[in-house]
Amino acid sequence: MNSSLPEVDVDSGGNLPAGRYRQVRARTESLIRGLAPEDTVVQSMPDVSPTKWHLAHTTWFFEQFLLAAFQPAYERFHAGYEFLFNSYYQQVGPMFERARRGLISRPTLAEVLDYRHAVDAAMQELLAASGNDPRIAEHVTLGCNHEQQHQELLVTDIKHVLARNPLTPAWRELPAPEPEEPAPVAWREFAGGVVEVGHGGEGFAYDNELPRHRVFLEPYALAQRPVANAEYRAFMEDGGYRRPELWLADGWARVQEERWARPLYWSEDDEREFTVAGLRGLEPAAPVAHLSHYEADAYARWAGARLPTEAEWEQAASAEPIAGNLAEAERLHPQPPGGASLAGLWGDVWEWTSSAYLPYPGYRAPEGAIGEYNGKFMSGQMVLRGGSCATPRDHIRATYRNFFYPGQRWQFSGLRLARDA
Repeated sequence: MNSSLPEVDVDSGGNLPAGRYRQVRARTESLIRGLAPEDTVVQSMPDVSPTKWHLAHTTWFFEQFLLAAFQPAYERFHAGYEFLFNSYYQQVGPMFERARRGLISRPTLAEVLDYRHAVDAAMQELLAASGNDPRIAEHVTLGCNHEQQHQELLVTDIKHVLARNPLTPAWRELPAPEPEEPAPVAWREFAGGVVEVGHGGEGFAYDNELPRHRVFLEPYALAQRPVANAEYRAFMEDGGYRRPELWLADGWARVQEERWARPLYWSEDDEREFTVAGLRGLEPAAPVAHLSHYEADAYARWAGARLPTEAEWEQAASAEPIAGNLAEAERLHPQPPGGASLAGLWGDVWEWTSSAYLPYPGYRAPEGAIGEYNGKFMSGQMVLRGGSCATPRDHIRATYRNFFYPGQRWQFSGLRLARDA
């Protein structure tokens, strides 16, 4: 196995590399259904990348780390794309400024799709000739998981773009919202003790999930479901955004600076929210979404609880089957949770934890440019767990560590309460 990558199965995800590759790449292109070419070039804020850029960057990844890396005579599709569509791999070379990606009017969407298809054809030739070379299989598996991350980012980014349009255009259809109220909060207790966390089994894992190690947990309890829209609105009505005692100092400063008064996509009357289906009435029982870590933490304090640590969340999730409102449901919007013992644990909204995104004991970043994938971001960010309505089912697992800066809220991010038992 290539020492620069975590060990993975050649048949990761139940498909040989070529089949897995085709499946993931086809799903990315299916996501642009319903978008006009004009939609795909807009960058509504520095954190958002245009849809067209996602389509090109994920293609660049395979061209850079597979075609060019394993075929010395490979000729790149376009010499300028190495600069335009590099994201943050400093060891590869210079890159176009992230905050200005919306200025890349050329290549056109049609030309980017031509780029994708040309690289796809070259990749199929490489995979057919590789004989399941484990080095190539490792890189393909990483590239497919990387593309699945960008599938989710594509959804959340285009949602932000469309939300900034005064016409509040719809992108996809959604079932009519239900007016049901959330069920009373129930709690599930866990004994704690010495537990093992981190990836230690078969299949793919990112390097930030390694190595598996032991932690000690005091007894704790988790809420049976995520916090709902109706509950968060009660926090707002009780002056939640006007009470500095509930907020971390940085969070309170952000509330004042950006004049936060509600979740990102809620209307000013707090009765509607922007969705992929346009502006719709709030579903009271659906998980509240698009919260920053600061908002999640403030709500937990108001509720007399706290956010779980990522180790608590992982221990609770380790025995739970992966099922729920994930990307395959194609709703792309949080739904009222079912009656599972830990409802909404998978999908709907990423759940903020109280844990900073830091390396596990004994962590070492992989060598080379691939090592820039996770390790260099382990500063100033917070961990989220569980996936969202835009996360592919075969991409998520109990050990998966998502991470964002505490003030970011354009992702499908919400919370589940925890408390000491």
